[in-house]
Amino acid sequence: MNYLTTLLQKQLNAALRTLGYCIEACPEADWQESHGDYPFSQVVFHTLFYTDFYLGRDTMPFKQQQFHVSHPEVFRDYEEMEDRLPIHLYEKSFCLEYLAHCVGKVEAVVSLETEVTLAAASGISFRKGCRAELHVYNIRHIQHHAAQLGLRLQLLTNKEMPWFSGGA
Repeated sequence: MNYLTTLLQKQLNAALRTLGYCIEACPEADWQESHGDYPFSQVVFHTLFYTDFYLGRDTMPFKQQQFHVSHPEVFRDYEEMEDRLPIHLYEKSFCLEYLAHCVGKVEAVVSLETEVTLAAASGISFRKGCRAELHVYNIRHIQHHAAQLGLRLQLLTNKEMPWFSGGA
């Protein structure tokens, strides 16, 4: 089982490193700007929010995490969980802090997974399937948005996003 948890950790970390590149590379002038869709900061926050959420087990433990309790101004209304367009914007420095939280949570959560927990229900009421599939879904979700942001950056900066592996 160590092999599978190591693989999941590496791929989650690679996806988060890709997102981290997008955060760092976004020009300040474009961070809060909409380019035909959501502002860069909202896409980043959405991606981190659901990365964090899918690493956990449903809403209440998620909202009671110390990271959330320590940032009540950011998590004030959990608009990401509502069926409405987001309105809040997010600072780049906070998104980098949230990224670090998610990276730490990957290590803490995935390293404790076992064959039994990975085969069990996802723990997220609206995501049917097993926990292992949820981790793969999480990787796909991060990469989906990182690819969107990477293309946006390429159009803004004329620089192609590099490939990131799961290693340090």
